[in-house]
Amino acid sequence: MVDRPIAKSTYPPRPTTPPPPFKLFHTTDNSITLVTGANATDDQIAAILWQLHDAARTHTFDQLHISQKFVDARDPMIWFHIYRGPKCASEKYTPGTLPCGPSYHAAGDYTLGSFSNKNRDDAVLLHAGDKQTELWNPDAP
Repeated sequence: MVDRPIAKSTYPPRPTTPPPPFKLFHTTDNSITLVTGANATDDQIAAILWQLHDAARTHTFDQLHISQKFVDARDPMIWFHIYRGPKCASEKYTPGTLPCGPSYHAAGDYTLGSFSNKNRDDAVLLHAGDKQTELWNPDAP
């Protein structure tokens, strides 16, 4: 028997914190903006992203008050933008002066689908300074 080093995951563990409630803020033909509490922690945002991941795998978006039919009709992908509070949530849809300035202020993004794989899913926690934390391997089966 050959001893092999155990590869460490480059992804953070799934949080044990339950996802906080969120509200549907806005939809377009290919994106959904969700808003949760203004003081939501990174673990709570990650829990929402994992909740979206689970809903994609089990086809249960309707249980989250997100239309499963809308999600299934994606062509080829759909983006979910999660914001802490509503203050900056309209930034992607506001003409003229942006509510929080010229940068992107979402706390997390979830993407379902791609041009080559309709079931690919990806999630990132977004941090200041354009830093992000990938939550899982988007190409894993």
